[in-house]
Amino acid sequence: MSFASIVASQLSFAWPDDTPVFQNLSFTVGPGRTGLVAPNGSGKSTLLKLIAGQLRPAAGSVTVTGTAGYLPQDLPLTADLTVAEVLGVAEVIRAIDAVEAGDVAEEHFTTIGDDWDIEERCRAQLERLGLGALRLDRGLAALSGGQIVQLGLAAQLLKRPDVLLLDEPTNNLDLGARHRLYDALEDFGGCLLLVSHDRALLDRMDRIAELDSHELRLYGGDFTAYEQAVQAEREVAEKNVRNAEQELKREKREMQQARERAERRAGNAARNLKSAGLPRIFAGNMKRGAQESAGRAGQMHAARVDEAKARLDEAGRAVRDEQRLTLDLSGTKVPNGRDLFIGEHLQVLRGGAPLFAGGGVDLTVRGPERIALSGANGAGKTTLLRLLVGDLTPDGGQVKRADGRVAHLSQRLDLLDPDRTVAENFAAAAPERPEAERMNLLARFLFRGARAHLPVRALSGGERLRATLACVLCAEPAPQLLLLDEPTNNLDLVSVGQLEGALNSYQGAFLVVSHDERFLAGIGVDRWLRLADGELVEGGAPSA
Repeated sequence: MSFASIVASQLSFAWPDDTPVFQNLSFTVGPGRTGLVAPNGSGKSTLLKLIAGQLRPAAGSVTVTGTAGYLPQDLPLTADLTVAEVLGVAEVIRAIDAVEAGDVAEEHFTTIGDDWDIEERCRAQLERLGLGALRLDRGLAALSGGQIVQLGLAAQLLKRPDVLLLDEPTNNLDLGARHRLYDALEDFGGCLLLVSHDRALLDRMDRIAELDSHELRLYGGDFTAYEQAVQAEREVAEKNVRNAEQELKREKREMQQARERAERRAGNAARNLKSAGLPRIFAGNMKRGAQESAGRAGQMHAARVDEAKARLDEAGRAVRDEQRLTLDLSGTKVPNGRDLFIGEHLQVLRGGAPLFAGGGVDLTVRGPERIALSGANGAGKTTLLRLLVGDLTPDGGQVKRADGRVAHLSQRLDLLDPDRTVAENFAAAAPERPEAERMNLLARFLFRGARAHLPVRALSGGERLRATLACVLCAEPAPQLLLLDEPTNNLDLVSVGQLEGALNSYQGAFLVVSHDERFLAGIGVDRWLRLADGELVEGGAPSA
């Protein structure tokens, strides 16, 4: 598969309303593992669709050498499909069954081709991804979102593609499923191009591709090496800006000094000519000569100032605009050891059957603990969060909550009114705060000027998260317990960093459901819980 590659030449694409996405984008991606990164809305998924042939470019071309497999972020699958149909092997299996039953029609052999071992290959691929218990005739309706993603990946790997395109393949996967996916991709020998915000996965790449509307820049090494390279670039760019600023000040100062010298010389010359009693025409010629000389000097200095301004503009464009949240959330402080939630023998029934094992689960949350909750898909993590916030009443057990407020950020980020602006939602959350104070706080969440007056439905995923955090963390009363359910799903890496900044400023207790190990390390988790086989187990941080 060493020949596998993706080549884009002068690629351009725009939406039907003529909004440009790419313009004259050219790049080559060869064999090996490449992680594609960029902020939300930059066109990463669109680029994968163009490479996969699902979209047509407005201009230019994109060429794939070898066969391609493509796993989109949202799989267009219906519940009535079977596992075999998703894997694309149902017709082959039916043909093999027919031949084994004595039907030797030619079309069966044509359908089978060289795939007589297809069932064994399917079983091996499913086993490798943790889906070994799935029957090939099982319907999708009974599968979790994470299992469907793994099944989609298995379908692509069974095609033995030379080029593999993956869009957010670890979304909805629990920690064990993520590591099985990591292992499967380690062994892929062709050209892999994947979009992901999973930093643990990006740290397994051979190179990182950074996308903007005009350029795709390749950095050798994994994501950690990319971050170091970007930081070095940022430091050089900021130094160049400082130097350019000093140069501009110097050129302006020299231009002003030259102007003042010229004015002094002109004044002295006029006085000298008058006292010398020279003829008027001779004096006029001397005056014009002095003015022209001063004008040429002034033009020279003005040109040098313009050049210095241009160098400053160019240096400024090279500085990366990755804004961080700087917050003071002292109002969220919770005393050490204060009981915020006590649940004893909690039990929930699903279809009449108990979700939790034995006599139910026990959970106590004290301020200001930072708790991570993990567990396989379907283990009951979201259900446990609903018990904590009070959205769900347990079918068994006892609950005691402190008087303080509990805030819950669901995966859907649906706390805000989508038809109201960010400022209007914030005013509803904190009505006692003066308007000037509210606008100042929104600015600290990076909603400045007109951005604060955008309707929530017009925001990107990262912006909606920041708006929700502002309304939750600055509300009155401030929350003492914060619950977050997979908060980094579908966030770009800059937004994840902003979320980390907000949570590190928060001084209450929080419980977060996440499988993003780098994110959990970044927010200082000090207590780890795991739901497994219906039991809530206390333990240390999971090992990679």
